[in-house]
Amino acid sequence: MAKIAPFEDFSEEYDEWFVRNKDKYEAELRALKYFIPANGNGLEVGVGSGKFAYPLGIKTGVEPSQKMADKARKLGMHVLPGVAEDLPIANSTFDFVLMVTTICFVDDLKKSFQEAFRVLKKEGFIIIGFIDKESELGKVYRANKDKSHFYSIAEFFSTEEVLACLSDAGFGAFETRQTIFPENDTQHIENGFGKGSFVVIKGLKINKSCDQRSILINTQY
Repeated sequence: MAKIAPFEDFSEEYDEWFVRNKDKYEAELRALKYFIPANGNGLEVGVGSGKFAYPLGIKTGVEPSQKMADKARKLGMHVLPGVAEDLPIANSTFDFVLMVTTICFVDDLKKSFQEAFRVLKKEGFIIIGFIDKESELGKVYRANKDKSHFYSIAEFFSTEEVLACLSDAGFGAFETRQTIFPENDTQHIENGFGKGSFVVIKGLKINKSCDQRSILINTQY
């Protein structure tokens, strides 16, 4: 069942976070943009109000919350109703799939990644942006999740857990970037994971018969 109630009831409050935390938002955008191709047909799953897709040049999204989807449509985006586990998209349609702060709200992480795999073209790739549950900010979110309309229903993951699930779904050749460091440094972005709270993973759609777990790059601390 889609976890949309907070986004329907508190959509304005959700968008206000990006205004109050402009520095973090811009750092996340820069980290994501590193993996966004200049030319390519992309889809954002869990597009929300378009806060990431629109500035990154992605024109199509899937979103279960009508109120959030309506906001993205006002930006000129094409938004389809649906959930990550059952995308209303034909096989092999997109060059890349983006999911930003979405995985903590899905019901079935592996199925969500399998659906992304399905809708990607042969040499397509997935980009995941999320707060690592083992990071400083991740620990704060988890400790205070019951105080948040949104995170009270969220399930957080570590980078290792996300990489393993992506691998099981058929992705490999992983690259990672990180930002938002403990010293509140939002200007710095570097490869890898383990220090920054916001992690971006890029994974290629590869042959499922390969040993994906042995094909990792730029994932060291």
